[in-house]
Amino acid sequence: MADALLDRLFGAPAMQAIFDERGRLQGMLDFEAALARVEARLGLIPPGAAEAIAACCRAERFDIEVLGRDALLAGNTAIPLVRQLTRIVAEQDVTAATHVHFGATSQDAMDTGLVLQVRSALDWLQPALERLAAAAAEQAERHRDTVLPGRTWMQHALPITFGLKIAGWLDALERHRQRLAELRPRVLVLQFGGAAGTLAGLHPRGPAVAQALAAELRLALPVLPWHTQRDRIAEMGAALALLVGTLGKIARDVSLLMQTDVGEAFEPAAPGKGGSSSMPHKRNPVSSAVVLAAAVRAPGLAATLLAAMVQEHERGLGGWHAEWTALPELFDLAAGALEHMHQVVAGLEVDAARMRANLDATQGQILAEAVKMALVPHLGAPQAHALVEQACRSAAEQRRHLREILGTDARVTAALPSETLERLFDPAQYLGASAELVAGALAAYRLGR
Repeated sequence: MADALLDRLFGAPAMQAIFDERGRLQGMLDFEAALARVEARLGLIPPGAAEAIAACCRAERFDIEVLGRDALLAGNTAIPLVRQLTRIVAEQDVTAATHVHFGATSQDAMDTGLVLQVRSALDWLQPALERLAAAAAEQAERHRDTVLPGRTWMQHALPITFGLKIAGWLDALERHRQRLAELRPRVLVLQFGGAAGTLAGLHPRGPAVAQALAAELRLALPVLPWHTQRDRIAEMGAALALLVGTLGKIARDVSLLMQTDVGEAFEPAAPGKGGSSSMPHKRNPVSSAVVLAAAVRAPGLAATLLAAMVQEHERGLGGWHAEWTALPELFDLAAGALEHMHQVVAGLEVDAARMRANLDATQGQILAEAVKMALVPHLGAPQAHALVEQACRSAAEQRRHLREILGTDARVTAALPSETLERLFDPAQYLGASAELVAGALAAYRLGR
């Protein structure tokens, strides 16, 4: 349902224009115009009829209110569209009107029209995804050496770099870019089978019409009509839901980093953004909230498309209809989430000093593993683990730095000189392969350009 108050918040105007009622109507009309042109070239209808039909296939010439009202009785929008188109053509050429929609069925017009919309939507979505990936790559490069606490189960784990965290975002975005590119040949295909998928109304020229129509619309020609084989639509929806899920993951990370008690990174500030109606001090992660809302909604919409795959015989009853709003809504959520996340990632405000300070929040315990690993050659793994674990408990109870506790243990001082122990508590010295992993993600991103 269109909502002027919320559509811009959760979606993208360009995507909404592709899938609004006029966009849906024009997609079907583009099919009808192409069908007429192809049939004229193949000698199935008069050339003049094709010209007259194509000239009338403009959405602005149609009464959308009447189409919507008539769809209540027809059960779909193609039947009243063909009726209106026939009437509009007849006003100019009565003979041409008899050739409207020749040999096709309603689902041919609706599905192919949808595929044309999907192509436009992908043409918009893919550059938007690439812009977000470029912003993530730039931030990963900028922060490849910025150290902060890594967190597992919402607790401090080990030091990592912020560049590594962002590289994880980038790597996932690259998989989505590849996924969308890979599915285009499977999804962007013609639907043309006539009443029961046999092209009987155009026999024996049906296959030739289908081949020429696919070429006319710049779509792939499938092996068979796919009226009740809906895996293409479901795959498209699943890919969009996966993308929104990754965007939600990024939004979750950013919103957690923005918490008052963490304060390590922030959505870019702007006048009027993130405020509260009652609390002047608030700086809320509003873009992240929108993307997280999209991530909550997207799985249900994808599930609708998956459930709709189970259709009856040669024409679906209800399952096909369930797709009509679910897929456009998924595209709009993905587009809106991409726009929000690009703004966030490109303008991310990072407090490196706060990241460094938070590393000391546990008074050295974030580097307990580093000390344990240094002790293993001297004490063995079980003994080293038990020693450091007990030292951590003592440090927490006594509110002392772990290094001080360990420095009083003879087993530790016998194995590790004081300067070695001191170095083990430098977070920058226990980053593992962080730099190499970031470099690998950036190299893969650049290779895929």
